[in-house]
Amino acid sequence: MSSDLHPPLEPYEHGLLPTGDGNLLYWEACGNPHGKPALVVHGGPGSGCNTTVRRLFDPERYRTILFDQRGSGRSRPHASEPDTSLEHNTTGHLIADMELLRVHLGIDNWLLYGGSWGSTLILAYAQAHPERVTEIILDAVTTTRRSETDWLYRGVGRFFPREWERFLAGAPGTAPDGDLVGAYARLVNDPDPEVRLKATADWCAWEDAVLSGETGGDSAPFGDRPPAAKLALVRICSHYFAHGAWLEEGQLLREAHRLADIPGVLVHGRLDLSSPLDTAWELHKAWPGSELHVVENGGHLATSASRKHVLAALERFAGR
Repeated sequence: MSSDLHPPLEPYEHGLLPTGDGNLLYWEACGNPHGKPALVVHGGPGSGCNTTVRRLFDPERYRTILFDQRGSGRSRPHASEPDTSLEHNTTGHLIADMELLRVHLGIDNWLLYGGSWGSTLILAYAQAHPERVTEIILDAVTTTRRSETDWLYRGVGRFFPREWERFLAGAPGTAPDGDLVGAYARLVNDPDPEVRLKATADWCAWEDAVLSGETGGDSAPFGDRPPAAKLALVRICSHYFAHGAWLEEGQLLREAHRLADIPGVLVHGRLDLSSPLDTAWELHKAWPGSELHVVENGGHLATSASRKHVLAALERFAGR
């Protein structure tokens, strides 16, 4: 484990928060109960919390809150169960959940940190509730435009033609220019468990292929997950991406002016094939006063170089 992180720590409290519609959100608090409140918003969507992220925050200065978004991690019901409905699992529901958690914990406003899908959700929340956000730190920036989703599940295939053809073949009957994400969303909700398992494996294999230049084949960030976690992740991912995350195309960039009074730090790898740098650049231009740090040899996954920028921002904002 990298020596630039703070020592491992465990939560000083945790719980399951009822949302009022049958969901229970897992949350935990770490560090100093009287410290600066900070919320970690995980990626995926549907990946659940990575507890290593606790170690980014100085436990003497931050009250760090982590939560598992609906259907993922330790929240219940879990999306790996085929009878768990995703009807009430949308971006709007997640924004409301974040507000519910803030009120439950008695927090007036908080710093937000997250990456990949987490950056999309943070931007959507902050634009809806700018008065509740003190600072924002994003890495591997995405806004989940349909054009970004089309790149990840079609366009980047020009770098991995064999793997993309296998991904396309996993959704029989789908044309190369067809709705591949929507096809997978249907497959992972098929009544036949074998169909669901194969679609999940095919989706994860594609995601890992896109990341293979960063992992060198030493790990499979998607395929190495436990079976239930993979099922939930793919079900939720395909559900969100097939619906454009219930956002108007370009909405988060158009509304970035709403963040003008919120200090923002964007960290993005120049070699990120999953989420090319242009999205972070467009957001930086649209967000008055934001900072963009480009990690020259970085990709989509966190590295010591990208973590250095995140830690520096957290140090700077700790006493603000």
